[in-house]
Amino acid sequence: MRTMRRREWFSLGSAVAGGILVACKSGGDGGGGGVSLGVTPATPAVPSRWGDLRVDRSLMIPPGRYARHRTRRMRPRYITIHATDNFARGAGARAHALGLHRGTHTATYNSLGYLSWHFTIDDSTIYQSLPCDEQGQHADYEGPGNSQSIGIEMCVNRDGNLQRTLDRSARFAAVLMRSYNIPLNHVVPHYHWPRTRYKDGKYLGHKACPSVLMTNGKPGSKWDDFVRKIGRYRSQI
Repeated sequence: MRTMRRREWFSLGSAVAGGILVACKSGGDGGGGGVSLGVTPATPAVPSRWGDLRVDRSLMIPPGRYARHRTRRMRPRYITIHATDNFARGAGARAHALGLHRGTHTATYNSLGYLSWHFTIDDSTIYQSLPCDEQGQHADYEGPGNSQSIGIEMCVNRDGNLQRTLDRSARFAAVLMRSYNIPLNHVVPHYHWPRTRYKDGKYLGHKACPSVLMTNGKPGSKWDDFVRKIGRYRSQI
């Protein structure tokens, strides 16, 4: 018999007094209200025309386990944009968040033995996996991409609507920019961060990620268009 967990929704919209609520501070277990919430003074309300940007925290990585068996604090200065490159049907935000929650996203060469990032976004949902004041393992091993940036994974599952996912990701990035006073030139692709493996020191260079926004493996016109869209959304809040 399965026990049904209460889903925790935190609204990103003007219906919430004071604006957006996400898990910004560590503590608790992500269920039953145990995680301490922090809402920065600059946290905005978003225009109702932006639609549903609620954040589901029901599958946060459990404190003390998997990618949170050891934690390091972070003050976000960047936002790093990724794409999952998982094109399978059903590989949306919930599926990836569930993998993080269960510890299935293991890693051989980083310092934790697991991958982790903060938010996963698809065409209809946003799941949070880490508090925004905890470092993830999503960008560059022990570099500033992990120690200073909030990681967003955009889903590219073939049964999803990619353009809608990109648009929702741009809006959510604008919300995080406003909340943490992050400038537009600190919203970067994974490609931005050169990678040197933790375990053996091997230099891996730059990853062509998010692949759906790269041009010949590098940031180009598609990335520039995406950043301009984020800037337009940021100007609305």
